[in-house]
Amino acid sequence: MKKLLLALGLSLLAVSGFANAKSRLHDILDAGVLRVGTTGDWNPMTMKDPATNSYRGFDIDVTSELAKDLGVKVEYVATDWKTLVNGITAGKYDVTGSASLNMSRAKVAGYSQPYFYLAFVPVVQKKDLNKFSDWSDFDNADVKVAATLGTVQEKMVKEFFPSATHIVIEAPARDFQELLAKRADVSVTSNVEAATLVEKFKQLAIVPVKEPRRPTPIAMLLPQDDQVWINYINHWVELKKTQGFFKQTAEKWGLKSL
Repeated sequence: MKKLLLALGLSLLAVSGFANAKSRLHDILDAGVLRVGTTGDWNPMTMKDPATNSYRGFDIDVTSELAKDLGVKVEYVATDWKTLVNGITAGKYDVTGSASLNMSRAKVAGYSQPYFYLAFVPVVQKKDLNKFSDWSDFDNADVKVAATLGTVQEKMVKEFFPSATHIVIEAPARDFQELLAKRADVSVTSNVEAATLVEKFKQLAIVPVKEPRRPTPIAMLLPQDDQVWINYINHWVELKKTQGFFKQTAEKWGLKSL
């Protein structure tokens, strides 16, 4: 009986300690600052203006609204795709802007519930549209496929096109720049970014594939071991979804969810 009571007492102490553990939520409220990791290179989600060192885009509107509802200031922390998750696990920021749901990331970081959905399409030089009509056309050793290191697209193109020549470049360079420079034949990106690329660069075009691949939810990355903070963000996302905030913000930036 004594051993049972001792075990019960230790369990209650553990639960009490967990309940009283200080969450990142409390740190944010105490400091008055929400730190957001963002890459600044995903149009129209997050775009950095080098001249002013400021950011704009869908993610920026979302995280600014989150900070406002928390009653704190927002501070944007520059990161890139290959170190995005490391920044969360190392405590460099409290949350990220939008990131594709990825099970490798989910092994070490937490996610909020999704608030937007996208899929992936191939982008080529417009003059090359007669060469490509569907995904299988790119799985050829003569085809150069560009991807940015650390992105979900890097793994995707290697899976989709194992026979192709893979050109993997590091940020701040981007895969579509290889396409613009004619060092690559194709890059694969979200339907969201593809729409902005072909609008900005008239020489590019989206290949009219039968259907986009890999429909994917996007969400914020969070510290995996802080359930209080994850719960708060999820409650906030659900409330904002119900109030139409994400839909209105998407429409502002010309985005259409799947």
